[in-house]
Amino acid sequence: MPANQLTLDDAGVAQILFGPSNSHLRFLEKSMGLVIAQRGCELVIQGEESQAELANHLLGQLYGLAREGRSLYLSDVEQALKVVAQNRRADLREIFMDTVLSSNRRGPITPLGYAQKKYIDALRKYDVVFGVGPAGTGKTYLAMAMAVSALKNQEAQRIVITRPAVEAGEKLGFLPGDLAEKVNPYLRPLYDALHDMMDPDQVARLLERGTLEVAPLAFMRGRTLNDSFIILDEAQNTSSEQMKMFLTRLGYESKAVITGDITQVDLPSDRPSGLVEAMRILKGIDGIEFCLFTEQDVVRHPLVSEVIVAYEKDERRHTDRGTDRNHGQR
Repeated sequence: MPANQLTLDDAGVAQILFGPSNSHLRFLEKSMGLVIAQRGCELVIQGEESQAELANHLLGQLYGLAREGRSLYLSDVEQALKVVAQNRRADLREIFMDTVLSSNRRGPITPLGYAQKKYIDALRKYDVVFGVGPAGTGKTYLAMAMAVSALKNQEAQRIVITRPAVEAGEKLGFLPGDLAEKVNPYLRPLYDALHDMMDPDQVARLLERGTLEVAPLAFMRGRTLNDSFIILDEAQNTSSEQMKMFLTRLGYESKAVITGDITQVDLPSDRPSGLVEAMRILKGIDGIEFCLFTEQDVVRHPLVSEVIVAYEKDERRHTDRGTDRNHGQR
């Protein structure tokens, strides 16, 4: 079989590249159908020529990232492979070294692919950004990292994070506590992400001062939010009226990010999704950007992408069957 050879000049950095027990190399072997032999700081890559050349190119770029101090986890190698497989001329440094937020709890937060990089660039450039796509693509997490960064850099005076509590609709009166306590379980994922980026004590202080607000969408009515970074999560579960209400809360020197997955709408079938409607009505307006993610952009466990694809296929089959039945009745 044809072979490619890669010689590295720093044993310590090379070990970061190889991963614990050479796990990064083993992953590439399995994913790309290759045999990668490691002798000290030298790699010999054997297999189909184009795949071997791609692996050589990928490993060379990852080695460069490691030399610049970028930690490399298996998830990083997986995402990097996706990027170079889509575009062999891709410069991983432009993506993986674009630090959104330096977190003491988690290390640097960076985009992990073209879609996330485009999303981050849009958040920097536009005042209203829609991030639409399946779970696990980093839509909300990266928006929150950008919000925390804006607060730290004094680009925003306040962070407001909200989501509709659709699931609480009929059950709200039966839950204990006041309204805030009733809807708190639906805001929990947002708190979890914040605690991943900041110390819990810091989050508590910001909440106490009102610099950080995490609230159900109903709390936004009648307000004007100036100098704020505002995030609307789970926007597919907003009604048309709620979406319009939210978008008109935007004040001076503020940014709004709207995230959601239009395949996961929990509204009654007779109520249109405010997110779907907004994507139709607001398309083409200057200052508003739409970033669309697919299952290929999922950055969770690799099986998450497979799960999403399987459910989408099953849903299409059921839709097609329903269409066939309707045609048969005519």
